[in-house]
Parts: sequence; structure tokens; C-alpha cells
Amino acid sequence: MSGFRFPVSRLPDEALLSGLATGDPELADTFVHRFQHRVYGVAMAVTRDQQLAQDVAQLTFERAWRHAQIYDSRRGSVATWLTTIAHNLAVDAVRARRTEPMASEDLDALLDAVTATPEQWALADEASSQLRAAVARLPREQARALVMAGIYGLTAQQIAEREGIPLGTAKTRVRAAMAKLRTTLASPQRGDHVQ
Repeated sequence: MSGFRFPVSRLPDEALLSGLATGDPELADTFVHRFQHRVYGVAMAVTRDQQLAQDVAQLTFERAWRHAQIYDSRRGSVATWLTTIAHNLAVDAVRARRTEPMASEDLDALLDAVTATPEQWALADEASSQLRAAVARLPREQARALVMAGIYGLTAQQIAEREGIPLGTAKTRVRAAMAKLRTTLASPQRGDHVQ
């Protein structure tokens, strides 16, 4: 047998994830190096805080290590799976830190982070790209209401209070945004237009 060994850095993502699950230090190190910038980029885009983004990135790799055995390639690539974990942890971290109402300019920045940021390349999964594009095409008021309800988990009453609008208007905005997204994402053109 020759001493030829396939370079670890050229292994497919799935093989590195398997190595991470088994605790192989070389494969785990290569896995982290391959995805660290992408994971940190997602965390930073959502949290807009370097320390919090670093914490989220660390938690992302810990969660990937603990749950590597449940990864299912039929549901998306390793990169998509990992960046989805990072995104969800970042959103949770922002929610946990938020104790006072969000300023309008901060919500606009978050909306921009969800629709047009480095997250686009990190969450390159076709479905998430289509969803971000559809949200970006919504009227700004509807998109803001949707983000407050969907990402921050606010009720229509809380949205109305934060936006300074009647409760019925808040409900209408969320409902209209959801209906437009459903129509856009269900259409054969997959988001060619939103009315």
C-alpha cells in the first residue's frame, strides 16, 4: 500500500461533518475552517454585534457537532444546514437581548439584513433566496410587520403599539404580507412578481 492520502481539505462537506460527529480533530478543524467565515457572516448580519456574533458562531459549531448525525442531505447542503442553524441562533440571541422596543431605524436595518446582506450568499438555499426576494418586494410597512411578527414573535397588538398604528392596521399588514408571500412562493414563476 502506498503512502498516498487524500488531502483532508479536499474532502466533501458531508465527510467533514461525519468526521466532526466522530470527534476526529483534524476533520473537525477542517470543517470549522471551511465554514467559519460563512457562519460568522450570518451571525453578524443578524446580530450586528461582534461579540454576540462570535458567541453565536461558537454555539453553531457546538450544535453542529452535537447534531451531526441527524443531518439529512435530502433537505439541503451542509452549508445550508449550518447557516440555518447560525441564523436561528442569531435570531434567538437578538430576541433574548431585546428588552425595550426596537427603534424604527434598527428594524429597517434588520429588514435589510434579512433581505439583502452577506446572508444572501451564506443562505444560498433556493427556498430561502426566494423567500428573501419575496419579502424584499413587499411594501415596506408590510415587510416590517411581517419581520416583527415572524422574527421577533410580536403580537399584532405589540406591532400596533410599536408602529403607532391601529390594531386592525397591524393585523391587516401581517395578513396581507403573508398572503402575498404565499401567492409568490406558490406560483410557477416563483416570485416573478408581487402585487
